[in-house]
Amino acid sequence: MTMAYEQQTRVVLVPHWLSAADRDGLAAALESALTREDLPAATADRLLDVLTELHVARARDVVWPSSAARVRLVTGWDPDTLPVRLSAMELACALSLPELPAPVRAALTGGRSA
Repeated sequence: MTMAYEQQTRVVLVPHWLSAADRDGLAAALESALTREDLPAATADRLLDVLTELHVARARDVVWPSSAARVRLVTGWDPDTLPVRLSAMELACALSLPELPAPVRAALTGGRSA
């Protein structure tokens, strides 16, 4: 498993391998949650970080396609599966959403997480 470490904040980012459908479901849940008036500001900030990471994951695959391609080749995962790197706090905030689809929740809590 490859983890990224942010020196300034001392946060470890763990890759969660999500299919295109999982990423779309996660994005839809995030966008829905961000419209709620009762959403705490700190949670909203983390959810925005997750939404940003979804875009970064796609961009990362365009710039460095061989990294994820090697993992997909070895594991047999579909070509649309990408690593979405999340901190423990970002993951917890995403998992706290009642609108998160069950398949996405499963992918984030087990499934393809490396």
